[in-house]
Amino acid sequence: MEAAVSNRQWRAVEALGRWLITRLRYYLDLSSLLYLAFKEWAVESPKGFPLVFEITLRQIYFTGVQALRAVTLVSLTLGTIVIVQSGSKVGVIAGGVDFVISILVLVILREVGPLLTAFIVIGRSGTAIATELGNMIVAKEMDAIVAMGINPVYFIVTPRILGVTLAVIFLSVYFNFIALIGGFVISKLTLTLTFDAFLRELMDSLTVTDLGFGVLKSAIFGILIALTCTYHGLTVRLSPIEVPQVATRGVVSAMLSCVIFNVLLTLMVYL
Repeated sequence: MEAAVSNRQWRAVEALGRWLITRLRYYLDLSSLLYLAFKEWAVESPKGFPLVFEITLRQIYFTGVQALRAVTLVSLTLGTIVIVQSGSKVGVIAGGVDFVISILVLVILREVGPLLTAFIVIGRSGTAIATELGNMIVAKEMDAIVAMGINPVYFIVTPRILGVTLAVIFLSVYFNFIALIGGFVISKLTLTLTFDAFLRELMDSLTVTDLGFGVLKSAIFGILIALTCTYHGLTVRLSPIEVPQVATRGVVSAMLSCVIFNVLLTLMVYL
């Protein structure tokens, strides 16, 4: 009996070890891809910079500008929900306005805003990136690019990392702004709060750490999204059946990576 229990425990430890090794290799592969992308950018930037710059702008437009409608809707909804839920407690809490503004800063700027923005980008652009690269490999376009002497990392991976990262940062700032404005509108309707008082309390509650931390999170999320989705898109080999599979894996992996790093960053900064 004891031997059977010992064997089960050993198998559990062995399975955990294999999982940890797999995840470590996965993140090492992502790190290598990031290194190669910026290495080639530094080495080959004089050669095809205009084309890379154009591809980056297109990626920013697709990831950022075309996502503004969805981000606006989600951020307004979030601001409304947060203010209604926190405003309902104002009657039993002293300093109700301070409480509402603090909740807005805590929930939107520090945590939910950057994470929801990342999820929106993953759903729209992450899927598109993985699918596009997978189809390029199946259609032999990647082989044609290599045959022409073009570095695929420099012309395909680097612009997407830059474009997605910049777009996520700008979208996150926009998300926070719209959510706070939506929160102010609801605050004015429910708490008769003036705009001057709202700004004053907001400035008192905001810190440089909050603003910088939000930008840092958004940048890391953007890099993770672009790296994860391009990596999975490049794992397609021959069959078109692989394309939707790698797109799904890329989206799930990107979401999990963003959640894990969100927790780690919050623990490092605020604990």
